[in-house]
Amino acid sequence: MDTLPARPASGRGPLAVVRFLGLVLLGALVGAVAALAAVAFVSAVLALNELLLISPRSRMMFNHPGLLLAATVAVPALGGLVVGLLHRAIPERRPHAPADVIAAVQTRRGRLPARAGGISALSALVSLGSGASVGQYGPLVHLGATLGSQAARLLHLGRSDDNITIACGVAAAIATAFNAPLAGIVFAHEVVLRHYALRAFAPVAAAALVGYVIATNVLEHGALFHVADTAVPRPWEFVAFLAIGGLGALVAGAYMHAILGVTRLAGALTLAPSLRPALAGALLGLTALWVPDILGMGQETLRFATIAGAFGSAELLLVLVLKIAATGLCLGMGFSGGVFSPALVIGTLFGALCGSLVGQLSGAPQETFVFYAVCGMVAVTSPVIGAPLTSLLIVFELTGSYALTTAALASVTLASPIAAQLFGRSLFDIQLEQRGLDLSAGRGRAVLRTTPVAEHLTDDCVTLHPQTPVAEAVTALCRARHGEGYLVDGRGRYRGCVGLADLEAARESATGPMRVGEVATLARPVLQPDTSLWDAMAELQDVTGEALPVIDPAADDAFRGVVFESSIARAYLAHSDELRREEHGTG
Repeated sequence: MDTLPARPASGRGPLAVVRFLGLVLLGALVGAVAALAAVAFVSAVLALNELLLISPRSRMMFNHPGLLLAATVAVPALGGLVVGLLHRAIPERRPHAPADVIAAVQTRRGRLPARAGGISALSALVSLGSGASVGQYGPLVHLGATLGSQAARLLHLGRSDDNITIACGVAAAIATAFNAPLAGIVFAHEVVLRHYALRAFAPVAAAALVGYVIATNVLEHGALFHVADTAVPRPWEFVAFLAIGGLGALVAGAYMHAILGVTRLAGALTLAPSLRPALAGALLGLTALWVPDILGMGQETLRFATIAGAFGSAELLLVLVLKIAATGLCLGMGFSGGVFSPALVIGTLFGALCGSLVGQLSGAPQETFVFYAVCGMVAVTSPVIGAPLTSLLIVFELTGSYALTTAALASVTLASPIAAQLFGRSLFDIQLEQRGLDLSAGRGRAVLRTTPVAEHLTDDCVTLHPQTPVAEAVTALCRARHGEGYLVDGRGRYRGCVGLADLEAARESATGPMRVGEVATLARPVLQPDTSLWDAMAELQDVTGEALPVIDPAADDAFRGVVFESSIARAYLAHSDELRREEHGTG
């Protein structure tokens, strides 16, 4: 009696516990290294901002107005020139970012390259240091992920453990940057892993905790901003918070499309890609002569925007529009940096503008002004990064205010779903979709879409020359126990597929010698070596047969072999089972 093949062991037992504890320890080590790298990165950016007259403090204390005006234009332009030259050393000619981290984890296609990661971090350091309107959290996330991936490579870990160490580096970077370990843990699961496997939770939590301890106790790295005791909002204000969420989704969409639109425009320019950041830097500097608030990460602008009366309504609107334009210009033209920090600033400015308008229209005191600023911050940031829970946890961990977090929840309730329906889950997902990786249907399809059929190609098939006699073809198919033959001419080119039943019928009805090429061929879609398993499965839906032929258009439609229907089905089941075991903590 035939028996089913034995399933692999579930991984339980003392050895599994030891391996798990080792993974947790590795997560803590990755967290420590990522936290040190994150703090060093941020400290270097701040030092460059002071040295190059980008920070508000250095600009205010500089006593040479003429030189200050010249530096405002020259520093971002020269920084862009250096960034463009650095990107020439990256194979893709662009900096790597969180979208690349998500792609590597979701497709399980490989580890993050160290060279590209290092150059991208250096490029981001130059971009931020020279005042480009980009963010620091994206580069920190990619840097932490690259460090985690290198640890997995050093220890020769499998792909599942590699994904976990990448998530550990990401969690540590976020926990360090925001002093928010819970936000780091959730961000790694919500944005990068996109599942909450128990096996991944403990290492990621260890990394975030170690990063938080290093940032706060050892290096005394300060938080993004602080909010003192806040008043309790009036009931009707929660309606305003919901409205901020709906409108914030539109602001987030405008921000994302500004980046994507400038990116498309930059691709149409005749200017060399390495010179585009320099052009963007010069335009940014010229605009900053009138509105210096758009330079750099904008942390000071963010802090002041949470204070009632620090900006007038017209100032808030002006800086809001210019910050969106400046960030779109810098990122679209090739500066290296993240979208998280500018989204925080843009959202806070938007919320502060809403708070100012509500105060003017209602005549109510501005004691709850900070609620509007924070609601705007999460309403814009959450759709951009695709992480509503992370956004809420950042607010809670930075402020410790349950009332403020509840108000932010009201805004996120509308912001994320509306933005997802109108624009997409996040800017990262939109960027990946434009590169051919669609994550909207989940991780399983993403893996199948990045797995080429060439991995399951076989030459275990019967090839027939069109001039082969039908009787000879029937004999060849019967001996090989195949029901289909593939016509290949003398130059190796594919010419169609014939079935054994059709050959038998042709032999019986023929009145004289008959060649295979004279028999009607079967309707068969053809695949290419780089056709994905997902697309192959779609082709099989309308096919009744045993295999699909694979041809190479680059070699004049040369026949490369076939992919059997059973091979595609087994590959689909194997990938699905592997993902399921990983997401349930047994892979």
